[in-house]
Amino acid sequence: MERSRLKEHVLAAAENRPGVYRWLDGHGRILYVGKSVRTRARLLSYFPDDRGRGRRGAGKRACLMKEAKGVVWDYVPNEFAAVFREMRLIRAWQPEHNVEHKRDRRLAFAKITNEAAPRIVATTRVDEDGARYYGPFGGVRRLSETTNDLARALGLRDCPADTPVRFGGQREIFAAKRAPLCLRGAVGSCLAPCTGRRSRAEYMRRVAAARAFLDGQSRKPLDVLADAMAAAAGRMAFEEAARLRDRLARLEALRQGYLAFPGAGRRMNLVYGVPGFGGDDRLYLIRRGRLHSDLPMPKAGPDYRRAAEHVAEVFRPVADDPASGLDAGAAADAMLAARWFSRRRRERRRALSPEKWLARASRNFERRGPR
Repeated sequence: MERSRLKEHVLAAAENRPGVYRWLDGHGRILYVGKSVRTRARLLSYFPDDRGRGRRGAGKRACLMKEAKGVVWDYVPNEFAAVFREMRLIRAWQPEHNVEHKRDRRLAFAKITNEAAPRIVATTRVDEDGARYYGPFGGVRRLSETTNDLARALGLRDCPADTPVRFGGQREIFAAKRAPLCLRGAVGSCLAPCTGRRSRAEYMRRVAAARAFLDGQSRKPLDVLADAMAAAAGRMAFEEAARLRDRLARLEALRQGYLAFPGAGRRMNLVYGVPGFGGDDRLYLIRRGRLHSDLPMPKAGPDYRRAAEHVAEVFRPVADDPASGLDAGAAADAMLAARWFSRRRRERRRALSPEKWLARASRNFERRGPR
């Protein structure tokens, strides 16, 4: 009976237009968030008939529908808006039937962890854990190799997160200097914050150098590797010099823009125009990787002037965040935008830099004038 009532509600009220829907339990708790460009058809697919049996995912849907007591949906102008709204609702509510927002393992971030002695790791997921994210980059395996190179060049640890950290100067009963817990610490390629022999300030200076490198503001790791390679060659340790040369090449590739999407991360500033359902065409403003806001697509001269004022305000230069990188919310947005444009090359041509869009808006206002 409950299922029949829900189906009747969908048949009577839902439309085939882009939207985001939520299945609810008897207490109004969100069980699942989904999206579709044809909301009515997608919702009806949850009610099986003879034609729907055996479809992919039918078992998961049946499990969901045993708990579902209600469904609500919101319409959005287009698929792009639906993708972002779905992701943000999943991140906000963590519905149990959304195991995880879909990952694209071709895309990854370099992550500087929020720990007493931060590490640099490659990851395909974004967590609300206070870390900073750089990218997205193309390919987690290759990025993992490169983040290891960066950690070694700067002497940062790559040990497990639960490794005890004891900086020099800590006032503890057991703050005596200890032996390194790994080979890197023993041979001096890590500052070994497990030993109590280094200060936190010294370690964090190396972390700051890693941030500056990932932000494209410093060459220090490259210079360190180049000096080490020259020293190895000078003492005829050619195998070691060759390994250092390969690390240097990988870091150079990272620096030069081995990015999944041009202008990614904090430099992803775009004005993206998208046709919408029923003529609801929109402009989406992506600032530093985050979907900042949207506004109606201008059509007449005064519309262009008002839109240009808003665009100029959104992309007004501000002092750089001293922490650098992206927080979790911006990183999730940047990952989604990178995935969207990398899979839809034609859509990438719609996305303009703020400067280029403002120049076009100015020409349109001059040509069309006020109406």
